[in-house]
Amino acid sequence: MEKTILVAGATGNLGNRICTELVKRGATVKAIVRESTDTDKIEILEKIGVEVRIIDLNDVNAIAAECADADCVISAVAGLGDVIIDLQKKILHGAIKAGVPRFIPSDFCTDYNDLKEGENRNFDLRRTFKKYIDQSSIQATSIFNGCFADILKYNTPILNLKEKSIGYWGDKADWKLDFTTMDNTASFTAEVALDDSAPRDLQIASFQVSPNMIFEDVKQINGQEFQIHQLATLENFAEYIKKQRAENPAGENELYAKFQQGQYMYSMFTTQHNDLANDRYESIVWTTGIDYLKTFLQ
Repeated sequence: MEKTILVAGATGNLGNRICTELVKRGATVKAIVRESTDTDKIEILEKIGVEVRIIDLNDVNAIAAECADADCVISAVAGLGDVIIDLQKKILHGAIKAGVPRFIPSDFCTDYNDLKEGENRNFDLRRTFKKYIDQSSIQATSIFNGCFADILKYNTPILNLKEKSIGYWGDKADWKLDFTTMDNTASFTAEVALDDSAPRDLQIASFQVSPNMIFEDVKQINGQEFQIHQLATLENFAEYIKKQRAENPAGENELYAKFQQGQYMYSMFTTQHNDLANDRYESIVWTTGIDYLKTFLQ
């Protein structure tokens, strides 16, 4: 029987892709958006077959009314505590009030379950909501995709195209980092939304590559040997992040403040996805590391 999936955050980069993948799989897709949403973004969703509902997202009853026939609610919202905790609570309450059986929260990051609280502010917000949703009656599934592969294009210390360098912290030159493309994340999320037997947590990664492997891939693609080097010990990196955060209190109100970017890099070198669910759905073709690097290195 055709399923109905409701998506919050559908106008975002990931949310739009999730909607596209759901429509491809024959689902009825509804999106709830704010009144202030750009009409162009609404039209893009409608063109791919999404039923867009403009509502007051602070109104739990309005959310519940749109959730009435949904088999699963997907949250792909992005933000700080007012979004990841407060808004998601309202969406959750609306879903529960309408009797929706399943909910996929907006995790879409490295699996933070084994990380210490305080090491990553944005993960801590998700952890707070996880504790809340796990006390509810709804069946939840978190999707942990590691780091979005796009970061490799943006001249971070891990791969700096301008400086032709590859950096790592600690003694982690062979430490495999988890990367997933947005398209693979969207496809997997769509499958999970349609899978009533999906477990509580699912780890995925399009590819897992170490700094040394990135060095070899770059060399194979364009013949260049980037400088590969240790940036600092993990202990020194952690201390630097704490100092950076303390010196920039305004960053607490920024989603991707400099200290948060550092925390994200730190988490990539302190936890791994060792229980991948990549084989759970046969329809997904996972992008390899070298194929992804070829899209912007050639």
